[in-house]
Amino acid sequence: MRNNLSVGPIRTTSDERISEAGSIEPPLPPVSALGDDPAVPTEVPPSGAATFTRNSVLSVGRLLISTLVALVLPFYLTHRLPVKTYSAWVLILQMSAYVGYLDFGIQTGIAKYVAEFEARGDHVGAGMRASAGLLLMLGSSCAGIVLTLVLAWRVPMLFHAMPATLYRDVRISLLFVGISLSVGMLCSICSAVFLGLQRYGVPMLLSLVNRFLFTGAVVAAVFWHRSLAVMGALVGAVNLATGGLQIVAWRRLGVGIRLSLRGLDRGLVRPMLQFCSALAIWTVAMLCVSGLDLTIVGRYDFGQTAFYSLATGPTNFMISILGAALAPLLPTASAESVHRGPKAMGEMLSRATRYSTILLVLSGLPLLVGGYWLLRLWVGPTYAAGTIGYLRILVLANILRNLCLAYAGMLLATESQKVTIAGASAEAIVNVGASVYLARHIGAVGVAYGTLLGAFVGVGMHFALSMHYSYPKLSISRARLFLNGMLRPSAIAIPTVVLFPLWWSSGAPAFSVPLWLFWGGSTVLLAWFGALSPEERARLLRFVKRGAHTFELAFSRSLSGR
Repeated sequence: MRNNLSVGPIRTTSDERISEAGSIEPPLPPVSALGDDPAVPTEVPPSGAATFTRNSVLSVGRLLISTLVALVLPFYLTHRLPVKTYSAWVLILQMSAYVGYLDFGIQTGIAKYVAEFEARGDHVGAGMRASAGLLLMLGSSCAGIVLTLVLAWRVPMLFHAMPATLYRDVRISLLFVGISLSVGMLCSICSAVFLGLQRYGVPMLLSLVNRFLFTGAVVAAVFWHRSLAVMGALVGAVNLATGGLQIVAWRRLGVGIRLSLRGLDRGLVRPMLQFCSALAIWTVAMLCVSGLDLTIVGRYDFGQTAFYSLATGPTNFMISILGAALAPLLPTASAESVHRGPKAMGEMLSRATRYSTILLVLSGLPLLVGGYWLLRLWVGPTYAAGTIGYLRILVLANILRNLCLAYAGMLLATESQKVTIAGASAEAIVNVGASVYLARHIGAVGVAYGTLLGAFVGVGMHFALSMHYSYPKLSISRARLFLNGMLRPSAIAIPTVVLFPLWWSSGAPAFSVPLWLFWGGSTVLLAWFGALSPEERARLLRFVKRGAHTFELAFSRSLSGR
């Protein structure tokens, strides 16, 4: 139920484990290709490029697998639970996810500092910074438990339209899930260490384990006709088990990164706190932008909660593809900023923005045009008809909002995140204000329009203000970033815009088979020949050939038993 802010941390937080709808190298090249100004040395150690490539592939692969598993839940629950019970369940998950916002960027800070000190060969320094994050996360975990208790107490007052017979089970389930996530958030610093070490395989594997266990627990509870309270208890047990696995993984594979409050230099807590202070504002903005939407719908238009929550599923998947591809950008760029100058970092930002825009548009257009059929196949015609309107507005809003996601990662890597406070705050204020006002007057669709309006304000503020102050560290003109990084790849959407009257409707798009072929073919051709240069197309083909060759060798060896 949660999306990324236009400029917000690239995160792998514990709230991913409770999302019902799932968290390149084809579009994203190695870091060595992200900066090519001839006037600036852009030599990147091969190991850095290889690490970024491997981590991007692992991240996207984990996303695809976890999404396939996550698709099972809405399909199963919408066919087995009454609409109001399903609405109550998604509100339990939404409120429990608020615990994740109390992370305040601490995981991001740990990953960043571990990456930097490991790049210098300072294992002790990396461990001390991670331990400083441990102290801060302990406080956040305790705050999460308190928040869960308050939310459980206020359930009847927050959702007065919810059937009173559900209040008891909702409260109990919320306590199980919220408290377990608070404990899991403390354990998640172990995964943050692995992210800083750029060893994405460990946290990705644990994430997949959690996804499979979460899905199995919920399906089992519904199959045996158990209550929402039992569902929450099983999910809480899964979260605690996964948290324990993170600790075990750190103890065995943490390669000398020490996590302990004993002997902690208290002077190191202040720099970590300062780094996280700007991220805390981002986190509050993220809460306002994408963490309150379903709660607002539940309060003002409870009957539409289930439909709106289903619309956030494909939207979150679209954004998760981008987030997974860009996840290695922060630790990689943090390490590379030690060797690169502002102009080279600006070139890196330009290319990363263009590739991320290509990925955004290519993943969003099928949802806009063919979203009705995807929803119908997934959750049936009734839910598809009630969801498609919300889905299209949210897809447009999130494409716009996340145009600056690569910019966010680069800001964190260069410790310039404070310059975006005004933009993030403006988007949050407009989003929440417009969503509440419109929800009271036109219902749930007003929340979606509030999200779209906030996205326009946020991106506009970043171009007008934030990029002016970040120029000393990311030296690229705003006009060039917009034209080359955003407008050029957005040309992929020309066929979709031309055919707008045929697909923007309350039902299925009025497309014949030849028209579908024209739309798909022209979109792919524009992406290949318009958005990518000849050198990039050649690089992409080489990458695909290397991947196919590696797979062929692995398959041959498996057949021969070697």
